[in-house]
Amino acid sequence: MSPHHRKDLPVVSLLPETGRTVDAVVTRAQSAGRAPSLVLAVVRDRAIAHFTGAGEQPRPDPKTQYRIGSITKTMTAAMVLQLRDEGAFGLDDLLYRHLPGTPIGGVTLRQLLGHVSGLQREPDGQWWERRAGGDVDTLLRELSFDKLAGTPWRAYHYSNLAYGLLGAILTKVTGDTWADLVGKRVLDPLGLKRTTYHPVEPYARGYVVHPLHQTLHEEPRLDAGAMAPAGQLWSTVTDMAKWAAFLADPAPAVLSRDTLDEMCAPVVITDPESWTAGHGLGPELYRSGERVFVGHGGSMPGYVAQVAVHRPTRTGVVAFANSYGLHGRTLRDTVLEALTAVLDGEPTTAAPWRPASRLPDGEAAELCGRWWWMGREYEVVIDGDDIVFDCLTVPGTAPWRFSREERNRWRGRSGFNLGEILDVRRDGTGTPVELDIATFRFRRDPEHLA
Repeated sequence: MSPHHRKDLPVVSLLPETGRTVDAVVTRAQSAGRAPSLVLAVVRDRAIAHFTGAGEQPRPDPKTQYRIGSITKTMTAAMVLQLRDEGAFGLDDLLYRHLPGTPIGGVTLRQLLGHVSGLQREPDGQWWERRAGGDVDTLLRELSFDKLAGTPWRAYHYSNLAYGLLGAILTKVTGDTWADLVGKRVLDPLGLKRTTYHPVEPYARGYVVHPLHQTLHEEPRLDAGAMAPAGQLWSTVTDMAKWAAFLADPAPAVLSRDTLDEMCAPVVITDPESWTAGHGLGPELYRSGERVFVGHGGSMPGYVAQVAVHRPTRTGVVAFANSYGLHGRTLRDTVLEALTAVLDGEPTTAAPWRPASRLPDGEAAELCGRWWWMGREYEVVIDGDDIVFDCLTVPGTAPWRFSREERNRWRGRSGFNLGEILDVRRDGTGTPVELDIATFRFRRDPEHLA
């Protein structure tokens, strides 16, 4: 257990050897990276499993705020998807529909979210992270056609400006400021009480470390203004552990699972030569071996931050440092190393099997059993209110889950048939004899080959 572990946190502790491995990852990263302080938390199943840190400026504490930079974008994206689900707009709406008169109005909200709009990385003027930001009207007034650095959808191009514009759309559609919206729609519902627009003590001062004599230069803590949706927020590892848990298993009052799955699906591969990273509708995607993680990095002058989550096991890691980058490696490398150590050292156990409490009935019960298509054998079983298709002929094939929409009509919820319709065909006695899934017809008769 880390010497900085706090007993007042909700805890599902790691094994001692796993904790020591994570501690070693953090102490090496802080020492080699020359960070005044570095803190890291492991979250599993919505609880802090481990907190650790290194450095003395300030001494690691899970209640200390750091600036989270572009992790803020994932919350902006969540609000965009919330309002889409409420019918305020569509993701394929053109920008000018909500910000009329803009000279770059031919890009869509989806392109802005996924960094494939072709917009340049930053707004005009001085580097926005090092000056107090202007208001939304000023941001929009300074837009010009030459802000398009490339053709939409042609390639990934990270754009802070894109998220400033998404924030402007949120304000235009709702009439509320972005700061009010993120409080009402994300922070308050999830209980992120130590995530704030401005720093609230105790908070870590942010530094640039001089590359030659290794002294510290404290950075200003400026209000990003209209660019706040791209990187304004301050938070603690405890609060960001809750956000990591949300990215694995959302609170339906904030975002449905289907919508979060949509956010985490890849929009673009960001390194087309190696396919180890991508971007969804807000979250970043990282591939390490056979695992894919979702999350986001963040940086503001004096700070770096990172969250990464393995959604299948509801395991994540959050880390902050109060230096503008680490020497010799990225904070993402540190987080993925720690997360991989946890997943390798403590793989999740299978949920115990429990017998059904009653005999199945209704249409789902009628569909249970064996079905054949083109010589392949499938088994249909009941799981809750759904039915699940499993191919017995080709073991290891991802199963197909279907949810009932009405009598004789089911909708695909996972696997190859996601979104497809399953139609139940019956004979004259009302017995199901054929399942038509997108023109693929399954029958009870193994001799059926059509």
